[in-house]
Amino acid sequence: MFLPEKVIIADDHPLFRQALLQTLNEKMSSTQWLQAETVEELDQVLIEHKDSDLLLLDLNIPGAHGFNTLIHVRQHFPQIPVVVVSAYEDRDTITQAMNYGASGFVPKSADVESIFTAINTVLSGELWTPELVEGSVHDESKSDTAERIASLTQQQYKILLMFAEGLLNKQIAYDLNVSEATIKAHATAIFRKLNVRNRTQAVIVLGQLDLNDSDFSTELTS
Repeated sequence: MFLPEKVIIADDHPLFRQALLQTLNEKMSSTQWLQAETVEELDQVLIEHKDSDLLLLDLNIPGAHGFNTLIHVRQHFPQIPVVVVSAYEDRDTITQAMNYGASGFVPKSADVESIFTAINTVLSGELWTPELVEGSVHDESKSDTAERIASLTQQQYKILLMFAEGLLNKQIAYDLNVSEATIKAHATAIFRKLNVRNRTQAVIVLGQLDLNDSDFSTELTS
């Protein structure tokens, strides 16, 4: 059995995170556990610990938009395998997560042994799902969207997420400690890569891979 040196847990539910940590630490006492509660925190942890052996990712951490975080991580940190740990358990979500680069998918309702087995399987270089997911759900429009999102640089992706929060260019410039002109230049590059004309369209593209597409679209147009 391969014992990982570093594992990142990205989940914003303290009780679940601590319970998971306590359980896994009993069998992996020598492992360094790193935690993140938001997409911003996760990005920082990934940058500082690129040598991590595994990421346990909740798709719904604050700042995330469904599969976008998974796609971003796989594009910029391909050396770190990702096991999605999610409250969603439907076949489509599991299949999409695996299609977008997850090495494993563990429902939060799974028992401790299943979680441990999933981690061991992925660390051994294999894929793991809670049950055999036969066939695949392939959506050409979502595949195209995933490729466009993946083409963004770290900074561009961060700015796109800030667009989604409704921040103005000057607010983003202040937060990132750069000039407003720099943000406008990044925005132009983002629009070009996403094949859109403005912020609203860019945010809609971001939402196309959300776990709740219909709710997201309604929110944007209301």
